[in-house]
Parts: sequence; structure tokens; C-alpha cells
Amino acid sequence: MTQPFDLPRFYTPYPARLNPHVDEARAHSAQWARAMGMLEGSGIWERSDLDAHDYGLLCAYTHPDCDGPALSLITDWYVWVFFFDDHFLETFKRSRDREGGRAYLDRLPSFMPLDLATPVPDPANPVEAGLADLWARTVPSMSPHWRRRFATATAQLLDESLWELSNIDEGRIANPVEYIEMRRKVGGAPWSAGLVEFATAEVPARVAAARPLRVLMETFADAVHLRNDLFSYQREVEQEGELSNGVLVLETFFGCGTQQAADTVNDILTSRLHQFEHTALTEVPALAVAKGLTPDEAAAVAAYTKGLQDWQSGGHAWHTRSSRYMNERVRSTERPLGPTGIGTSAVDVRGLLADAGAERLRAYTHVPFRQVGPSLIPDIHMPYEVELSPHLDGARSRLVPWARRTGMLQEGVWDEDRLAAFDLPLCAAGLDPDAAPEALDLSSRWLAWGTYGDDYYPLVFGHRRDLAAAALCSERLSSCMPVDGTEPPAPVNAMERGLIDLWAHTTAGMTPEQRRQLRAAVDTMTEGWLWELSNQLQNRIPDPVDYLEMRRATFGADLTKNLCRAGHGPAVPPEAYRSGTLRALENAAVDHAMLVNDVFSYQKEIQYEGEIHNALLVVQNFFGCDYPTALRIVNDLMTGRMRQFQHVVAHELPVLYDDLRLGEEARAVLDGYVADLRHYMSGILNWHRGCHRYGAADLARRVHGFVPDLAPVVGRRAAAVAR
Repeated sequence: MTQPFDLPRFYTPYPARLNPHVDEARAHSAQWARAMGMLEGSGIWERSDLDAHDYGLLCAYTHPDCDGPALSLITDWYVWVFFFDDHFLETFKRSRDREGGRAYLDRLPSFMPLDLATPVPDPANPVEAGLADLWARTVPSMSPHWRRRFATATAQLLDESLWELSNIDEGRIANPVEYIEMRRKVGGAPWSAGLVEFATAEVPARVAAARPLRVLMETFADAVHLRNDLFSYQREVEQEGELSNGVLVLETFFGCGTQQAADTVNDILTSRLHQFEHTALTEVPALAVAKGLTPDEAAAVAAYTKGLQDWQSGGHAWHTRSSRYMNERVRSTERPLGPTGIGTSAVDVRGLLADAGAERLRAYTHVPFRQVGPSLIPDIHMPYEVELSPHLDGARSRLVPWARRTGMLQEGVWDEDRLAAFDLPLCAAGLDPDAAPEALDLSSRWLAWGTYGDDYYPLVFGHRRDLAAAALCSERLSSCMPVDGTEPPAPVNAMERGLIDLWAHTTAGMTPEQRRQLRAAVDTMTEGWLWELSNQLQNRIPDPVDYLEMRRATFGADLTKNLCRAGHGPAVPPEAYRSGTLRALENAAVDHAMLVNDVFSYQKEIQYEGEIHNALLVVQNFFGCDYPTALRIVNDLMTGRMRQFQHVVAHELPVLYDDLRLGEEARAVLDGYVADLRHYMSGILNWHRGCHRYGAADLARRVHGFVPDLAPVVGRRAAAVAR
């Protein structure tokens, strides 16, 4: 069969190594699969299928250093997960039986009890039998924390198969951001990362959720999945009718040919590997120092990181050899193993530098403060009409005195004219048009505080290149939000005074858990500001995927969601908010709003502030395109996120209501939450059109005059108190 495209030149700088116990794992996995009922008579596989797929070779390549019994157990896990994928395809995807698939998936978590003394049901099929056996053999040597994380990753891998089934049933192809997020769970790489821990070393629980470890796992996942998409396109798209493939997603989004889409997928794959390396070499060591990891804990993180790296190299080698995939004429930048001819190695090194080095270096060569002219505003798709609170004028009159009391107008960052021009109450009035005057004031003040902080960090700490003082400032801000009712510290600057006041007024009627969630949301935002500062100090334009995901943090998405949910009460069960459906809905709304901000703020950030955190600049850097082309891409992505929001509301949310058996009250609350998110998107767009923060004339009139003798002193005082 003719290949639909030529496989690209892959970035594979680390040679794959083969575990010497490969034959032992092959033999064991065949016996185990037969004992579980996965071979003859299953209707899914014959022994010849298992031999051809060669999961023993996959695991021997991806886990080159573990012993024989561990390799056999890991291989059994992979046999199980691939059998599940094929079994679900034949049993439910081909017949479009969503209800049957839902019932099938609902039973599987019961075979993964955190306490092995808990009885499990009698297996009804090979998938259940295999999971029960594997769980009992794996978890005794792992901590409860790992068990919980691995069980969650396994459940998500299984459960999100329904998302694929829904898309096939509707003939719908995801947008790129949606696809990458969902592929992480459906594709199983977070699950694979858990098995890397089993094979190497368990990540210390106190840093498992930290950004550097999360980014290692996510970049690992994205690279694994995008590589698989390239090799499996012919089988999945042409033979099986799958719609969940990155090449197909980009073909559809860009309206381009298959070869161009495949090359772009490979560019994203390479970028994610560069992000993995950057995180491993810069952020992980800093985390170890900041958290005071012991030598054993630091060694465990290093072993896990190396295990993820081995998986990338080994997974690529397996894809080039397995009969499951299209793998003719594979090109690679990997240095050939063994003797080579005269001059061959030099050619290979030149190829490696040409394909990978130039792209990596380009992220560090941006010239700040270049003239770009007024921001170009496209025709932004907004299907929702803006509504404004009738109390807007009163909120405007009351915000300035509050800002003055906190000191925001006396630190050299803002003045009264600047605050009035920003018109943050206009944004608040659109976000919550039904708010009472007091609630509108509170919302306006939160927006003012967050916007002030977003301006303060790069202006004060970025100007001084003082990341340590910024980190201390963030720690101080976190201490200004006591969960247990204790007194906050005495404030030393406007941000602390403002946050203490907001915290007291916002959390008066909250439970401790709600306060913890709100504090975590604010912490997420300030940690995002630190991430921006770190990139600023390196003059590094971030990876596109990392940018979009971290932009949600710097944009205050978690804070907004927590404030919107605060009054929902117990009618909505926690699993509704944890569901992929609600997360997809929220992320689509937030992404649309933050991309609107990037479009309007382009001149302000690039020309006047020397900023590098703007989607238009990120797209220009990644694709090597001009500003108008980047604007078209970003606008198309905004439109895609809006359409996804509408799709989730119309098609996925009703299914979630039924799956969770929600009552009328819970459904009404969540319907109200959808209305809040609509107001969020329309209100933010209306504010950008109506305020005087981003216009060319406003920017020229308000070129920022930094006050060098005041703002640095404020930062030093905060740092001194924090010590």
C-alpha cells in the first residue's frame, strides 16, 4: 500500500538501547495473554497478531535497564492496554455503542482498589481479568500516593475513549489545542510515565504535582503521541476511520496537504522534546534546590527523567520496526550506531544541527522593543451579546479610592489617569451583569489587583532581573491568604494590602476547602508570573503548547473559575468539575478570552514593554511567518475554541448530566455556569474594545515612565520581611 506521506526527519538525539531480557518478556507476555483470554477465541487477536506487534520489543526498548521480572510485568501492562484499545474498537467504536461503552468502562475502576484487601468483582472479559491480575502484581511495591496517581491515569485513559467514540459518531475533528489535551489521556502517555516510575524510581510525593515534573510528563506525552500519530496515520485514518490523529487535525485546521500537516506535526514534536530538555536542565534542578530535596529524592527524580528520555528513544525505535505501523523510509537525526564511512558522521552532525539547533536557537534571538505598529484587530467570532451591569458607573467611582487606599497609585507602576483609562469596572460589569453593587465592586477590585500584579512583576522584578525577589514576593502573597482564619502578616506593599482586603471580603462565608482552592488559584497565577519572568530573563520565546497552557495561569483562569463556582454549593458533585467535559468547556472559554487579549495587546507588549509572552509572537517564531499570517492563525484558533465551547454545551454537557445522573438543581446550576462563561467571553471582548489600555494613541500618550527609586525599594522591603 502506498504511503500517504513521507515520514519526516525525526529529532532523536539519544540512541535507543535494548533490554537484554527481551526474549524472556516476549515469552512471558504470550503465556499471560493466553491465560487472560486475549488470544485465540477472543475475536480480537490471534497469537500471530501478538507476535507481529511485538510489545516485548517495545518494552525492552523503552525500559532498557530494569530486570527480567519487572520487564515482563511492564510488558503485560502494554499487552493489556493495546488489547483494550483494539477490544474497545471492535466492540463499541465500530458499532457506535456509546451506552455499552459507558457501562463497560464504569466497571473497570473497581479492579484497581487502593487497598488490596478490598474485594474486586469477578472478571467478565479479558480486559477485566487482565487488569485485576496486573493491579495485584504491581501495587504492593508502590506507595499509596503512586497508586492513587496511577489509578487516576488508568481510569482517564480508559474513560476518555468515550470522547473518541463521540467524535467518530458525530464525524467531528478536534481543534489542535483540544486534540493535544485529550490525546494525553486517550493516548496513555501519563499512564506510561507511571510505569516509568515503577521501572526506575518513584517521584517524591511532595514534588509530583510541581510544574517542572508536570511539564516533563506532558512534554513526554505529547512527543510520544505525536510520533505515534505520524506512524499510525495510514492504519488509523485510512483503514480504521479514526478521527483522533494529529496529522488529520492539522490537515483540517490549516486546510493543507497531508505531507505539510505531517511535517508540522513533526515540528511540534521536536518543539516538545526541546521543552522537555529545557525543563530537565533548568527547572528541575531549581525545584530540587527550592524544595530542599534530599540526595536520594533528587536521584529518584533524575532516574525518572532519564527513564522518560529512554522511553522516547525506545518508542521511536519500536515504531520503526513494528508491523503495526507505517514505517518505510524512516529518516532520523540519530547518529548511526557502529562504524561509519569517512565524512559520514560530519554529515550527520550537520543534519542534526540544521534540523534541531536552528529551531532551538530561534527562540532565544528575539529583539525586544521593535516597532510593530498598531495592533491589527480581525473580525473576532463572538456569538453572544454582551450584557452590562446597571451599577457600572458606581463601581467606576468607587474603584479609584480603593486603589489609592491600597497604595497602587503611589508605587510608580500606576497613576489615577492610567487606572481610569483601563476601566476595569467595565470588564467586571460584562463578566457579571446581574451582580449587586457590592459584588460588582469586589469583582472590579479583583480585576484591578490581578492586572496590577501582572504589570508589577515584569516592571519591577523584570527591570531588576531579580527572580529571587519575585519568588519571595509570591511567597508573601500566599501568606496573605490564611485558610484557617489566622491573622495575615502586616502588609508591606500595595499588592499585599489589596490582597488582604480582597481575601477578607471574599472568603467570609467560605468553607476551609473553598478557601484552599481559592488560595491555590491565586498561587497558580503568581507562579505563572514567575514563569514569565524566567523566560524574560533568558529572552526565551516559549514553546507554543507550554505557552497556551501557562497563559491560562497568568491570565488568572483558575481564579475566575473559583469565584464563579463559589456560590454553587453541594448541588453539583465534585466529579462534575473534574470531568473532561467541564474542563474542556472552561479551557475553551479561557483560551478564547486570553487570545483576544493577545490580539489587542500585541503592540503594547511587543513594542512598548519588550514582552515575549504573546500568542502572535509565539506563532511567528514557531512557524517563521509574518505578523498578518500569525494573526490569521490565532484568529482561526480563537474561532475553533469558540466552536468547541458551543459543541460541548450542545452535545457533551447533556451526556455528562445523564452519565452523572444529575438532578434538576445541579443541572440548573451548571446551566448557569455556562451562562457565566458566555458572559466571561463576551464581556472580555467588549472590555478590550471599550477600554483605553491597548489603543495606539493611548499607548503613545502613556509610554511608561519607570520610577527607579521607588519600585525597587518596595521589592527589597518585601524580600526582607519574607526572610
